[in-house]
Amino acid sequence: MSITISQIQYVLALEKTGSFSEAARMCHITQSTLSTMIKKLENQMDLELFDRKSKPIQLTEAGEKLIRQFKVIYNEYENLSELIQETKDEFYGILKVGIIPTLAPFLLPLFLDNLVSKYPKVTFDINEITTYEIIKRLKLRELDVGILSLPINDKELKEKSLFQEDFLVYDAREQTPSNQKYKIQDIDIHRLWLLEESHCLSSQIEKICHLKKNRTIRGNLVFRSGSIHSLIELVKVNKGLTLLPRLATLQFNFIHPDYIYNLESPIPVRDIGMITHDNFTKKRLLHILENEIMASVSPALVSTQKAHVIHPF
Repeated sequence: MSITISQIQYVLALEKTGSFSEAARMCHITQSTLSTMIKKLENQMDLELFDRKSKPIQLTEAGEKLIRQFKVIYNEYENLSELIQETKDEFYGILKVGIIPTLAPFLLPLFLDNLVSKYPKVTFDINEITTYEIIKRLKLRELDVGILSLPINDKELKEKSLFQEDFLVYDAREQTPSNQKYKIQDIDIHRLWLLEESHCLSSQIEKICHLKKNRTIRGNLVFRSGSIHSLIELVKVNKGLTLLPRLATLQFNFIHPDYIYNLESPIPVRDIGMITHDNFTKKRLLHILENEIMASVSPALVSTQKAHVIHPF
């Protein structure tokens, strides 16, 4: 009996998704090909691995017994491929990365061009998607790594913190720029605009997230967006204010630096990091990505913090 690594990959994809169409898309083949290859494997073993009548498709009792070993074999194959690359001192392959929209426009320009230039044999597949989509695609093995705000607290995923990014106030009122610092409790809730996704993740500004429902910016307007650029434009038009992560405030082409203010302690921060699936094997490529991010971000954050005397948690 001969079992190919491709057949094992197809079995794992179907076990993960519970759908022939989703599994085929995950493996970049047609649904008929995936179905035929899995059926051929079952015939070879004289066992049914899947109950095709269930929705979603479930493993049979025999499939439950074998699936763990299939995962071990596939992971060892991936590890062998990585070891071969390491032995040859080569870097090639694909690294599929998901990054949240409130981070992508400000972090990617700092390191991405240098990254792809240094490693021309590696394809970096970058997807700007929400935290929910990153987690979903990691579990489906459609992504290798996610870059987002931590913690996620999911037992299937591994987390690694990269850096802490503090928040600053952007106040679009026409006023004489000053060195004043804002206190969380002194922020005018009725002029405050927030991104729904990002800011309530920080416990230090939980009070604002609770109070914002009482504001009266526009009684008939509900704003939900993951785009900081859209948020800034609305704040400008309405002479409002908002909280921005530090990397966003470094792009002076669309944010006037005179209207950026520090917050007094306790300063809200978000912990930016990477998450991978528990079975992730492309560790060398992950290490490359981590090093490039840290090399690009550290100077920007350190120099800015020194200039504004920031004391992040």
